[in-house]
Amino acid sequence: MAIEQFRPRGFNFLPPVVKNLLIINGLFFLATITFDSVYHIDLDRYLGLHYFESELFRPWQYITYMFMHGGIDHIIFNMFALWMFGYALENYWGGKKFLFYYLVTGVGAAFIQTLVNWYEISAIKDAALIYQGAPSPDAFVGFIRDNFKGAYNPQGLQEFISAWSLTPNNPDFIQKSYSVLNEFISGKMDVPTIGASGSVFGILLAFGMMFPNQLLYIYFLFPIKAKWVVIFYGAMELYFGVTNTQSNVAHFAHLGGMLFGIILILYWKKNNTHHNYYN
Repeated sequence: MAIEQFRPRGFNFLPPVVKNLLIINGLFFLATITFDSVYHIDLDRYLGLHYFESELFRPWQYITYMFMHGGIDHIIFNMFALWMFGYALENYWGGKKFLFYYLVTGVGAAFIQTLVNWYEISAIKDAALIYQGAPSPDAFVGFIRDNFKGAYNPQGLQEFISAWSLTPNNPDFIQKSYSVLNEFISGKMDVPTIGASGSVFGILLAFGMMFPNQLLYIYFLFPIKAKWVVIFYGAMELYFGVTNTQSNVAHFAHLGGMLFGIILILYWKKNNTHHNYYN
């Protein structure tokens, strides 16, 4: 029996772990809306994953971030993918193993995102040290433009830059530029990562490995084997991450979920801890 033809005993389109994950994510989403509209509290500040040097970082965020979402389209896409690929895996593996996999890939995605943030922020800090060695209005503008593309707002800083340009050696303006750079760096560290996408991409990876020849229908019309879908999404996430396309999306977290997923599956396979339904 080929793996894509597998139908486990006790097949359930909404097994308990997937069902409870859907409910928990929904409750977190409703709580986010409620706390923001009623109490004016942004739960992302407390439950989203922050860089470890940020004043907002808390260890539990490595777990809670994966239950937070930024909008209705964000949570719908992730929850649909969780159900679409997750119910088959939970039926195949069992609830405990599936939940363990879900959490490991989610934490793994957060770990990879932290490494990427560390690399980027360290490079910015190094550039800031170089700037401090030779501060000037032009160097200041170039630093912000090169390191904070999304935050660069020349109009907002134009008055300051224009005034500084008249007296480029003025220590007050130089000190002010240091303060602005520190604010930009702190702001970057305070941007939270949220969403179940790391775990979802881990689930997609697992589905492609467990059921490689299962046909998936793109837009319900075009059949394509699961293994090619996984390869395509992995390649696209790598391209987007390297080229910094869609910079507001944590592409390397998605890849981190896939990376930890394949490591865990290969570990299970090597230690023969997975169920074997081949014959």
